[in-house]
Amino acid sequence: MQRAVYLIAYPFIYLIASIPFNVLYVFSDFLRLIIYNLLGYRKKIVRSNLRKAFPNKSEDDLKWIEKRFYKHFCDITLEAFKSLSISSEEMQKRMVFKNLDVLTQFEKGNRSVIIMCGHYASWEWMLSIGYHTVSQGYGIYTPIMNKYLNKLIIKIRKKHRGNLISRYSAIQQIKNLHDEGNIAVYGFVSDQSPRPKPKSYWRPFLGVKVPVFVGAEMVARELDFGVVYAKINRVKRGYYEASFELISDQPKKTKLNRITDTFTEWLEQDVYSDPTQYLWTHKRFKHADKAPKD
Repeated sequence: MQRAVYLIAYPFIYLIASIPFNVLYVFSDFLRLIIYNLLGYRKKIVRSNLRKAFPNKSEDDLKWIEKRFYKHFCDITLEAFKSLSISSEEMQKRMVFKNLDVLTQFEKGNRSVIIMCGHYASWEWMLSIGYHTVSQGYGIYTPIMNKYLNKLIIKIRKKHRGNLISRYSAIQQIKNLHDEGNIAVYGFVSDQSPRPKPKSYWRPFLGVKVPVFVGAEMVARELDFGVVYAKINRVKRGYYEASFELISDQPKKTKLNRITDTFTEWLEQDVYSDPTQYLWTHKRFKHADKAPKD
C-alpha cells in the first residue's frame, strides 16, 4: 500500500516541481477551492484553533483569517515541492536572510547554535540557511510513516544544503556531532504539541495553557549552544525573509525555561501580527484539557 501511494504521488510532486511559479500559483488557487470549499480539509480543527486563540474576534474576522490562511497553506505546500527544481540562485532570491551576524557570531566563536522557529511563513525554506553559513546546517524533522514518500521528502529538503535529523534520535545525534568536534547550526521548529508527561512544562500559548516543547533549550543548556529566534515573514507571494534575534548566548546561566518562554512569546507576537501565516491545521491545543490546576 505504501508503494502504491508513493507511485500515485510521485508524478504529481514532480509535475509541481517542474512548472513555473506563475503557473504554480494558479494551481494553488485551484487547490484551495478543492480542499477548502469542496472538501473542507481540517476546517473544524482550523476553526477551533482560531476561536481559542482569538476569543474576542467576531465570526466575520475569524472567517477572513481562515480563508487567507488556506491560500497561504496551499502556497507553502506547493512551494515545498517546488524546492526540488529551484536553482540555488532562485532560492536565495526568494528566501532572504537578514542580519546574519546574529547567527554567524557563534560559528566565528567556534560554537554551535540553535535556531528556534515556529510553523510560520515558510519554515521549510529555512533549510536553505546552509547557503549562508560555513557550519553545516541540520533541521530536526518528523519522519512520515510511508517510507517511500519519506525518502522523497528528505531528498527535497536536502536540495538546498540542508541536512535532516529525525526528532526521535535528535538529542543523541546532536551530542555525538558535538563530541566529534562538529560546529553546526541546528533548526528546531519548537511549537509542537508534546504529549503531557509528569514533568512536562506547561505555559500559555496564544492564551491557552498547553505543554510546550523544551528540547531546544535542554540541548542548548547541556552543550552550551547559542540560541536565536528566526523571525520569518512573507514579503509577497513566493518571497520570504528571515531575520534573527538573540535569545541567549549563555544558556547555562539563563534562568530555567526562560529560553522556551522567550521563543514562545516572540512567536505569539508574530502570530498576532499576521495570523494568516501560521499553520492552523494541526491540533495546537489538543492537550489543554489536561493542564494541571494552579
